[in-house]
Amino acid sequence: MDIRQITPRYAVSPQIDPEDIAAIKAAGFTTLICNRPDEEVPPSHQAAVMAEAAQAAGLTFHALPLTHQTMTPDRVAQQRSLIEEASGPVLAYCASGTRCSVVWSLGQAGHLPVDQIMQATAQAGYDLAGLRPQLDAIAQRGGL
Repeated sequence: MDIRQITPRYAVSPQIDPEDIAAIKAAGFTTLICNRPDEEVPPSHQAAVMAEAAQAAGLTFHALPLTHQTMTPDRVAQQRSLIEEASGPVLAYCASGTRCSVVWSLGQAGHLPVDQIMQATAQAGYDLAGLRPQLDAIAQRGGL
């Protein structure tokens, strides 16, 4: 497990295993968000299996699968709402953590300075420099 903190309330990770969920709960997370489509993983790691394991451990679980094509403003807003409405720290995961970082960044543009967004994701090990023009445009509009 490779949890990378973006903010005190939001962290991202590459794919987790069902067996990781106890440690995730012990680390203080209250909510898991799966940003990985089921088509990318074997049946043992699909959202229904992960949801069952998370709920058995007392965690809230949300499946919001994202691809380049499905990372729409509505889905970005949905991820932002899931984070804001969580009762505590949120861990989002996908294949590498990049999608989870991108969707968070898009949702923060217009709410946080773009430099702060870029710094937070870079410190977590995600180089989102190519996303900068889009973040700047969203920030100029005041958000999505």
